[in-house]
Amino acid sequence: MEQSMFIALFILIIPVLNFLFIGLMDDKLKPKTAGLLGILGLTVVAALSYFTAFDYFFNYGKVDGMYQSFYEAFSWMKFTETLSIDLGILLDPISVMMLVVISTVSLCVHIYSMGYMHGEKGFQRYYAFLSLFTFSMLGLVVATNIFQMYIFWELVGVSSYLLIGFYYEKPSAILASKKAFIVTRFADLGFLIGILILGYYTGTFDFKVLTDTNSSVFTSTPAATFMGASVLTWATALIFMGGAGKSAMLPLHIWLPDAMEGPTPVSALIHAATMVVAGVYLVARMFPVYFILTPEVLTGIAYIGAATSLYAAIVACTQTDIKRVLAFSTISQIAYMMVALGVSKFEGHDGLGYMASMFHLFTHAFFKALLFLGAGAVIHAVHSNEMSEMGGLRKYLPITHITFLIACLSIAGIPPFSGFFSKDEILVAAWEGDKIIFFCQYFVAGLTAFYMFRLYFNIFWGEEKQYEHIHKEHADCMTIPLLFLALLTVVTGFIPFGQLVTADGFGFDLHTVFEIAIPSVLIGVVGILVAWIMYKKPTQIPDKVATSVKPLYVAAKRKFYFDELYMFITKKIIFRRISTPIAWFDRRCVDGFMDFQAWWSNKVSVKIKGFQSGDVQLYVAIFIVAILVISAIICL
Repeated sequence: MEQSMFIALFILIIPVLNFLFIGLMDDKLKPKTAGLLGILGLTVVAALSYFTAFDYFFNYGKVDGMYQSFYEAFSWMKFTETLSIDLGILLDPISVMMLVVISTVSLCVHIYSMGYMHGEKGFQRYYAFLSLFTFSMLGLVVATNIFQMYIFWELVGVSSYLLIGFYYEKPSAILASKKAFIVTRFADLGFLIGILILGYYTGTFDFKVLTDTNSSVFTSTPAATFMGASVLTWATALIFMGGAGKSAMLPLHIWLPDAMEGPTPVSALIHAATMVVAGVYLVARMFPVYFILTPEVLTGIAYIGAATSLYAAIVACTQTDIKRVLAFSTISQIAYMMVALGVSKFEGHDGLGYMASMFHLFTHAFFKALLFLGAGAVIHAVHSNEMSEMGGLRKYLPITHITFLIACLSIAGIPPFSGFFSKDEILVAAWEGDKIIFFCQYFVAGLTAFYMFRLYFNIFWGEEKQYEHIHKEHADCMTIPLLFLALLTVVTGFIPFGQLVTADGFGFDLHTVFEIAIPSVLIGVVGILVAWIMYKKPTQIPDKVATSVKPLYVAAKRKFYFDELYMFITKKIIFRRISTPIAWFDRRCVDGFMDFQAWWSNKVSVKIKGFQSGDVQLYVAIFIVAILVISAIICL
């Protein structure tokens, strides 16, 4: 165990050293050298993460049939005997699993970027930012307490801002980076307030105490209430607000589609596999508190997840930018994970939803990263994001075509690919937890298959375009990560995940519930067949369907006007109705009062400056008059 803690420390140190060295050296390093340093560092990190996972799950992690939590920390800021902010490393099933996910996807992105970003201005800066993000995300998942997690949470936000705005000469990229930063800052303010409330009333920030159901947190719940809800309900709801912002849940989802302005490998790393699952990881980490102390918040999480998954799936059906289709797909799939946590129980097989959420997080990371990197290969080949400028690319990009198809089949829930196994467990948990949510997720499964194969057929089939200067594939750094991620997409579904990651630490056997799995697969097949009919060859069917439901189609294409709503609220209400009067008050009253003080002081000083003329006779006369006045007052 001590060896694993030591290794985990190096897992954190290597990327931050890479960031500092590459960032400080910058142009003094050749681009290829910076890339190779980044790849070498992440290769070591990935190897150490795999070793840590193997050692934990198959060596020391399980005690008396239950996986334990191990942590080493030192006290950084101490407030009371129990309340302090510690810095350290926590190893348990979900943190170890996340080490594998983050290091694997980050390594693939580092390798892929050597080809995709070749010749780009700021190549060294790009690799420095990748290392900073990787360090931030790794630090977030091994945090021993919620305040330490918040510190790395903000570092992840900064890294995201820097990477989304990498093309800083493009106004759209700058606007997207600011939008992501501002929206998530509002969410993170709620997160911070929730942390402070939780710490004040429970007396601890420590995950070891907050997740131990025998601790005083669970045996002596604070009775204080605010507006009819307990303070812990408010605290956990506000903490989830931070997770909803990071994971792009309704109504804080608006930043994620615009974040596609960053380089495509960044989208694969941050906005598909790692950063956006931080909210899911947060809820999973705090799951005992949510389930036992504030189950009403957990129910709310389930319904927010269901609404978000349906919304994002409908919007994805209308988008034409391939990265935006994948962005809304990500929102929908992350919401699936939230649904699973929301309907889950705590112990044994009743905790199926928790396990299913983590399982889907694990499998989704690989097939969604594969989809984004495949989209990057397509964009790199044809120099466009628009589906209307693509078609017949299977002839030019055979490796991308096959790997992209594998990822599409996986996300559509077609066996034997990994997405089938994890999504099936979520649907089983939803069936046992809430029938309304279950049927909603069934419908979303069909929409997912449809919009993903709409994307697939439009890119690789359809009408072949006349391409000029198309970049064909080579067996290089861009295709190797695609093949590796495709392999993971095929095999990870067969991992006995239920034996490794559960809510209570005790494993259980998974089995396919055919009454749910078979209809789910059939729904996916129907979605694929509809996409086949509409998009495999050029037809008028899509236009006719769009015309027949024009109001819905237009609304979905405009993302149901959420951006317009936010602009109305900010510009028309906040800026014009609130900020403008405040600015007037500030200029006229606050500044006016200060200006009056300055004017009055100046006038008085002009009147009395004669008293300091340097004329000794005047000074003596004033002194005598003052003495006489004082004497007269005393005598009276």
